[in-house]
Amino acid sequence: MKKCAVFCGSRAGNHPEYLASARKLGHAMAERNIDLVYGGASVGIMAAIADAVLERGGKVTGVLPKFLSDREIAHEKLTELYIVETMHERKRMIAELSDGFISLPGGIGTMEEYFEMLTMGALDQHKGKSGLLNVNDYYTPLIQFFDHMKDQGFIDPSSRKAMIVEEDPEAILDIIFSE
Repeated sequence: MKKCAVFCGSRAGNHPEYLASARKLGHAMAERNIDLVYGGASVGIMAAIADAVLERGGKVTGVLPKFLSDREIAHEKLTELYIVETMHERKRMIAELSDGFISLPGGIGTMEEYFEMLTMGALDQHKGKSGLLNVNDYYTPLIQFFDHMKDQGFIDPSSRKAMIVEEDPEAILDIIFSE
């Protein structure tokens, strides 16, 4: 069974496309028998993707730090929920449990998780591919910044090409889980 980590916001954002895309990705994952591994919360985009996977009969594993369980509110209907002590433990466990990584729109934590998985992949510290689901052009400024880093000589063209960006949930799953 393949497992995909999805990093995303504990808020819903200001555009309905964010929640709709999370639901579409969750449905596609369940239909392809790809289990979800995520932050374990029942709020924001995090809840939308977990609920979408579950409503189509998929499996969902949450990893939630104890200190966030009050703020992010643990999802009570998950297949598995791990309570850990720190954010570092959360990311480590999510990385260990997952075969691929997708980032939906989110805030600082989502960015930090994406960058860590992207860096770990570039250093051959995990086996999965990392991608951005660019919903409503959310990640376009970040993509432009990566091009700027390449143009300024801080990342090489192959590193920039490794940055997977798609607007369609089905397409990103095809790339992340291609052999």
